[in-house]
Amino acid sequence: MRSKKRWAAFLLCAAMVLPAEVYAKELNTEKEMMTTEEGQTQIGLEMTSQIEGNESDVLLYRAGETKNLLLNFTNTGNTPLTCVNVTPRVKANTDAWPFEIENKNYTQTVDAIAPGETKSVSYAFTARQDVVSRYYKLKFDLTCAEGTISEQSVFLKTDVKEENQNQQDPGQQNPDPQDQGSGEQNGSVSYPYDAGGVYNGGEVVSGGGETKTGVPRVIVSGFNTDPAEIPAGSNFNLIVHLQNTSQDTAVSNMLFEFNAPAEGAESSGAAPAFLPVSGSSSVYLDHIPAGGTKDIAIALNARADLLQKPYSIELSMKYQDGNATQYEGHAALAIPIKQAARFEFSEVEVSSPEIAVGDEANIMCNIYNLGRTKLYNVKAKFEGEGIKGKEVFVGHVESGSSAAIDGMVTGEKETTGDGRMKMIVTYEDEAGAPYSTEQEFQLLVTPKQEDAGMVFSPETEPEKKGFPILPVGIAVVILAGGIAAVIIVKKKKQRKLQEEEESLADEFDRLTEDE
Repeated sequence: MRSKKRWAAFLLCAAMVLPAEVYAKELNTEKEMMTTEEGQTQIGLEMTSQIEGNESDVLLYRAGETKNLLLNFTNTGNTPLTCVNVTPRVKANTDAWPFEIENKNYTQTVDAIAPGETKSVSYAFTARQDVVSRYYKLKFDLTCAEGTISEQSVFLKTDVKEENQNQQDPGQQNPDPQDQGSGEQNGSVSYPYDAGGVYNGGEVVSGGGETKTGVPRVIVSGFNTDPAEIPAGSNFNLIVHLQNTSQDTAVSNMLFEFNAPAEGAESSGAAPAFLPVSGSSSVYLDHIPAGGTKDIAIALNARADLLQKPYSIELSMKYQDGNATQYEGHAALAIPIKQAARFEFSEVEVSSPEIAVGDEANIMCNIYNLGRTKLYNVKAKFEGEGIKGKEVFVGHVESGSSAAIDGMVTGEKETTGDGRMKMIVTYEDEAGAPYSTEQEFQLLVTPKQEDAGMVFSPETEPEKKGFPILPVGIAVVILAGGIAAVIIVKKKKQRKLQEEEESLADEFDRLTEDE
């Protein structure tokens, strides 16, 4: 009875395993086989892996090294597979994932694989700087339109940099292969390494198995922006022109990183001058042929509180040649930022709302610089009907400060309108480009007022033609009357004096007779 139960359990387990048999091949090869319930359709997928450009069976990554991991998928079933998705299980910790996480999504898709056909996908992985010598089992999830395939795996080895390895204990440099066990964390195998990294003319070279006859350099030959003038606080496109200076070697698998140094102080805090609009500062370019040129572009935002001056942005480059030799380079760009002038005027004050022709009026107001740029060579002049005035030089107005405008105007002729005048203010930016703005004020010019004592009515206004007979006659009469009065007075005085003399003579004669 027990024997029958054991056979029944064995047959049940076998029935559960048969629909999806998975076996592993040597040299990092795995194969997936599935059958339907009817047993008519077979879905088979065989995966092999290798380092692109390297025929060695050993998948070896050294710290900081970038290589292309090539995954080959062969359809071993009897039905086509469509929409095959390959997704690595990326982990944040180094113990589970030895590579730098440089992309948000690592899923790659193969449109279709016919029975017996082989299709490939490639991943450019960069080993982390802190990896140690150990083996990793990388897991990949596979799906297709016909169904889900169980996870498959790739085994690879990581190692420290060559210079770090040489500094280890001599007893650990060539460990006994018998102590490696199953190739877990403590295992270390002495495999032939590629050429080490060197610094050559600003390029960092690493990897590759062939002797290098020249270093392909990628330089920035120039750049332009859209728009050409970048106001602070706006978005713009930065287009960088690249050139492969090597006439013999093409470069490919190019990764560019834009990095803006932190700017700012005080309450605003330090932050990058430019931020990517999409949130990612990375740009990928497939290749540049030998001696060729290509452009890359990125959308950036300039901070609103930037001053009007050029700001730098650094560009780091990673690429490889046909031998999978890795190169690194960098460049720096200076991007000018335009800060728009922002200012206000106080109310324009006029000493008198109206003046007569020939009189003067005083015009006064303040200008407040509210922007983050300096106003250079500020001048003011006054224009309008019936007035004239001299130009007033104010000078430079610093950001966050104010200046006074004080000028005089003179009435030239009577105004016929409502007396609207304008004050024209001109200034220059840092480059010397002139700008102007206008501010209105009101002033009436009235006719000139004459002296009241000099005004004659038409009745009393003297005749302007002929000799003035009447005034002369009056003057003659007055003069004759004066002369006559003088003569009459003199005659009266003489007569009175004569009478007094006669009276004295008579009195003298009477006295002499009495004696």
